[in-house]
Amino acid sequence: MGKDFSSALRPAIVMTVLFALLLGLAYPLAMTGLGQLLFPAQANGSLVRDESGRVVGSSVVGQAFVADRYFQTRPSAAGSDGYDGIASSGSNLGPTSQALLDRVQADVAKRRGEGVGGALPADLVTASGSGLDPDLSPAAALAQAPRIARVRGMPVERVRAMVAEGTETSIFGDPHVNVLALNRALDALPRGGAPDVPPR
Repeated sequence: MGKDFSSALRPAIVMTVLFALLLGLAYPLAMTGLGQLLFPAQANGSLVRDESGRVVGSSVVGQAFVADRYFQTRPSAAGSDGYDGIASSGSNLGPTSQALLDRVQADVAKRRGEGVGGALPADLVTASGSGLDPDLSPAAALAQAPRIARVRGMPVERVRAMVAEGTETSIFGDPHVNVLALNRALDALPRGGAPDVPPR
């Protein structure tokens, strides 16, 4: 019995060490190397830089924009202040939750205060599952166009055209517009200013 156990133990240890090295070291290093070689921008976070090379965000990770002159992102439940990359998650509040109802009602009141009329797009008042959604639906962006046009002193038709120009459609999912790209396009206009640094 003891001999059978010892003879079976050695191959088990060898296989454990072998697979630990293969799957815990060699495979991750190979995938990291391939990612850096074939998709360096994506492998490094899809970072977006300004003209001076300063990182201003990521095209795949949302951030908070609170100034009236910018398109504002959807609400976020990631962290106490939202858009905390370390605390990426949804609120996990169900449809019968009073806390969820109170938060949505507060967001509806905020949007109404900004002058958004009619039916509100859902992504203006509800958080995404990750809490870090970088995109809005075109309807949610267009609902903010009058405020941005008023604050920036530009025709609302121009703002709406920018939303249309920035709208992307893929095989998977609904049409969407990247909020950071849209706000950078606003700042690139002759009357645009330097982007506000979002609160951390």
